[in-house]
This record gives sequence, structure tokens and C-alpha cells, in this order.
Amino acid sequence: MTEKFGFTQLSPDEFEGWIKKQNVARTVLYVQQHHTWSPNYLHFKGENHFDMQRGMQNFHKNVNGWMDIGQHFSIFPDGQIVTGRNLEHSPACIFGFNANSICIENIGNFDADGHEMNKAQRDAIIAVTAALCKRFNIPVSSKRIVYHHWFDLRTGARTDGSGTTKSCPGTTHFFGGNKVADAEKHFLPLVEKAVKGEPVSPPPKLLQYGFVTATWLNIRNQPTAKARKMNATPYGSVLRVYETKSGWYRISANKQEWVSGRYVQAVQRATVNATALNVRSGPGTQFNIVNQVTKGEEVFVYAEDGNWGQISLDDRWVSKKYLDID
Repeated sequence: MTEKFGFTQLSPDEFEGWIKKQNVARTVLYVQQHHTWSPNYLHFKGENHFDMQRGMQNFHKNVNGWMDIGQHFSIFPDGQIVTGRNLEHSPACIFGFNANSICIENIGNFDADGHEMNKAQRDAIIAVTAALCKRFNIPVSSKRIVYHHWFDLRTGARTDGSGTTKSCPGTTHFFGGNKVADAEKHFLPLVEKAVKGEPVSPPPKLLQYGFVTATWLNIRNQPTAKARKMNATPYGSVLRVYETKSGWYRISANKQEWVSGRYVQAVQRATVNATALNVRSGPGTQFNIVNQVTKGEEVFVYAEDGNWGQISLDDRWVSKKYLDID
């Protein structure tokens, strides 16, 4: 394990132990799979992991105008993993589908005209995905492990590959292809096998979910403002609440991690039960359709207006009759 430019480089074995120790307050529901297309195998020299990661960070910040590098992790052709964006921040990787996600960028062009994936990278992608599923209690399914190709570039709606989409993570050389059926046949069974023996357990019982209303909310090791600060989580993060004490919320199932309840507002977790549910810019059919969510997607309801629920901190509303509230 080495560090440079604010990034950490890990082997797959190191990654599994490392991710278990990370304190991540925000709720993670999805793992995204991408390929970089460029940079790719031609740019990798065997030891320039940090230089390539810093180059992507510079492009994302100074060309795209993002706050940081878009992805949380990059997996290189030799199977090494390099950290990227702070895990407390949503990625900048799939327009309209970044909330509650972890983003993996796999270095390479895995389209038909690209490169065959190295075995070391292939094994690392499986191992990292399995480790994330175990760490965040994510079921191994195409509803939770998603490809960029499955989302429309203009709206962010999940289309499973139709409409205006990218080929990402690769038409041919990414585990047999970029279709949902390809993932379910060639990729997800390998992740499931890697998870076996240490299965994804059901999430621990919790009291409620809530989102952060402060710009940054300090996480402390005891339920008091005088306790040691352990971390901080940004505005909008959805937290899990396992215990309350004197106005403080414990947000870890098995650790002493506490936040002030003054800066946490309750939300409801829900599952979409319609095949394709329109997302509108306000609470009613008179408002424009701005997106769609599909059956089985998990959302959080931040506010309600009659029979409508707000599923984002901006104006994104859906009919509550098509949601199953947890």
C-alpha cells in the first residue's frame, strides 16, 4: 500500500481489508462499472498509476469543472487499485444516477476495437466489486451493480441500453459485453462466487434514515459536542440511524459514531413498483417529465405533497402509489 498526490494504491487483497476499516456515513446502494476508454492500455507503463490518476483528476476538475476526480476507485491493467474521490461524496459518473453510488473506473478501452482485458485486472474487478457488496450490504444483482450503458445520457433514466447511451464499460471485452443479459450471464455470477463463504448479510435493524442539513456534519465518537471528531459528512448525505441519545444519533451499526440530530432530517426509503415511473419537476401531472425510474430501484422520499413524494433535494417528484415504502 503506497500513497502519492493524495491517492492510495492497493492490491486486491489489501483493498478488502482497507474498505472494511473505512468509516462511510452516507448510505451506499449501488456499484457503478465504467471503462475509461481514454486513458487506456496504451498509456499504462506499469508504474505510472499515480500520474494517470492525477491526470484524470486534473481533467475532471479543470476541464469538466467538477469538484474532484469523478470516480471513487480506478482499477489498472495490472490489477492495482487507486483511490479517488472522497467516499462521502457521490460520484460524477452517471448523469442522474450518482446518488447513493460507488463508482469504479476500469482503465482501458473494452469496446470491440479496444483491448482484451488482462487477467490481473479482471480478477481485481471481481474482487473489488465483491468487497464493496460485502462492505455495504449490496445484493449481487443487475438492479444494484450497474453499467453506464444502461442509462440515457440526456435524462439519466435507466433504459437498459436503448436511446442515447455510451458503450461503457465496453461492447465486447468487458466480461462478454455491456448488455444487462451479459452482466447477468458473465459478470455477476463471478461476483456472487467471490462473495460466497462470506455472504452479504441483511442490513442491521435501524430506527430511521435521515439526510444531512448542515454544509458539513461532524461525526464524533460519543454523543456530545465535546467528544473527539472522527470524520464529517456533507450536506444531502443519507444517514442510517441505529440509536438516539440526548438529541444525538448513532449512525453506525457496530461503532460509536454519533452526529447531532439537529442537523438530520428524516427521510423514507422506498422501492419503485412500476415498470417505468415518470419523475416530474413538481408534485403533479401538470409538471414536466424530467426523468424515469424503473421497477426495483431504491429511492429516498424527502418530502410529501398529497399523493406525491420528492425523491431528490431538487425538484424531482413521483406518484407515491408506485412506491413501496420500507
